[in-house]
Amino acid sequence: MNDKEQATAKRFRLWMVICLTLIAGGMLSGSWGANSSIYAQDEPVAEVEEEPDADVESADKEEQTNETDDDEVPTEQSFLAWMIKASGIFGAILLALSFVMVALVMMNVLQVKRDIFIPSDFVNAYKEKLDAKDYKGAYDLCKADDSLVARVLAVGMSRLDRGYAAAIEGMQELGEEENMNYEHRLSYLALISSVAPMIGLMGTVYGMILSFQKIATSTVAPKPAELADGISTALFTTLEGLAVAIPAMVAYSILRNRVSRYMLEVGMVSEGLMGRLPIGKPQA
Repeated sequence: MNDKEQATAKRFRLWMVICLTLIAGGMLSGSWGANSSIYAQDEPVAEVEEEPDADVESADKEEQTNETDDDEVPTEQSFLAWMIKASGIFGAILLALSFVMVALVMMNVLQVKRDIFIPSDFVNAYKEKLDAKDYKGAYDLCKADDSLVARVLAVGMSRLDRGYAAAIEGMQELGEEENMNYEHRLSYLALISSVAPMIGLMGTVYGMILSFQKIATSTVAPKPAELADGISTALFTTLEGLAVAIPAMVAYSILRNRVSRYMLEVGMVSEGLMGRLPIGKPQA
């Protein structure tokens, strides 16, 4: 047998010794555990034969009752987590509507401004062109500006060859078209202010149905915690629906009034500037 085979045989014998040692240790520990368990089982037998004390039994019952009461105590959670859990799908829909509402309000606030309707710089520059009798320059100034009053004046000046009445009619048509566009954008806010309470009311009805279902299907009087889930759904969805609808309604009213005021000013300013044109004065 060469050296390599001898080394292999030594390692094999060493592993065999280790395995046998582990097996023997396991058997000893198992037998020791079995004996200890037998000794442990022998002790309660003597205790069962003794007559239990009434005070001990009452104390054990009280401890069991306290443990049961402790298990029934609901876990505490934050108000936000409770609101999200109670709102459910209705809360998610109202949250999405709130984001849309904020986006619409910001978009309309940026567009419904005096500088968008009647910029003072343009009006002053247009008056200077009229005072200098540079009517072609005044028309070019209107075409180059993006404000509403500039576009209205550009349409009126382009129709002066048809007469003053035709020019004013064209200006009014453009004003009505722009007013309709603004009203169309604001109508989405009115829609949200009408739909949000309805979604909240739907959540209210759903929550009450859940509570009455608990009462109808329970053989005993239901616990308040079981009814609280449906009631919390009803109340939270109602609150969230109103929280979305009220700001949308207020924003719609304010922005609509601003649009009406600015549109009236555009009409008055544009007709006053058109009246300063020599060819724009109505014939007596």
